[in-house]
Amino acid sequence: MHRTGGQALLAEFGTAPAATQTLPITYRDETVGRLILAAGGYRAALSPRDERLLADVVRQAAAAARSSYLAAELQVSRERLVGAREEERRRVRRDLHDGLGPALGGVALRIDTARNLMRADGVRADALLKQAREDVSAALADVRRLVHDLRPPALDDVGLAGAVGQLAERLRTPKLATQVSADLPADLPAAVEVAAYRIASEALTNVAKHANATVCTVRLAADGETLVVEVADDGTGIAAGTPSGVGLVSLRERAAELGGRCEIECPASGGTVVRARLPLATTAVSS
Repeated sequence: MHRTGGQALLAEFGTAPAATQTLPITYRDETVGRLILAAGGYRAALSPRDERLLADVVRQAAAAARSSYLAAELQVSRERLVGAREEERRRVRRDLHDGLGPALGGVALRIDTARNLMRADGVRADALLKQAREDVSAALADVRRLVHDLRPPALDDVGLAGAVGQLAERLRTPKLATQVSADLPADLPAAVEVAAYRIASEALTNVAKHANATVCTVRLAADGETLVVEVADDGTGIAAGTPSGVGLVSLRERAAELGGRCEIECPASGGTVVRARLPLATTAVSS
């Protein structure tokens, strides 16, 4: 028996004959493998009892093949989650160690030096204290950046609709008008909320930088158990055959992380439509 697509041979008995017939193995209307039997000759003929036995074997094989596939997929998902988590921890550690650590250490040294010079050279001490204050301001900016990378603060302050509205307002120009409409449930899962914001942010940024559009509309709405994030513009669109850049790939990846999908279309009327569908019932974590 082969798993679907022939990726792995799960079971084999006897010597393969020259002529064979293939029977699909299905589980809940999904083909999960194929059974290869001899074709032609008296050895290939099955009695009613053999047919019933084969049907039982196929049912058991279908469940086993599906379980094996799901177990492999679960392991891959776990590895991806662990890898993503450790990469994020590495990034945060590097930012703290290489950025905030030395900056705060320098502030402490300047303050100590200023204290020592306070009576002997007040002007220089004051200059050192001013420099220390600037260093503290830079360190605070780094802290805000780290916090924003983990979870945009605007989501906690004004919610998803408000955060996307603020983003659209910042990207508004005399040439580009942006409109945001939202019809959202009261409590969105945190992972869905962050993913929706990141997708809308990337799509809006692409419109502002590359689309040469005059109007851009953003729609956030719950459709049953799915959150729809749609960003449409009337710009130049994407030429056929254009390879996907990092931004477009990240849109699809963020949706896929939650078991959703993201489609990018260029309708005949012009412009570009980015439409992501994110399942609301999810326990995945996005950043």
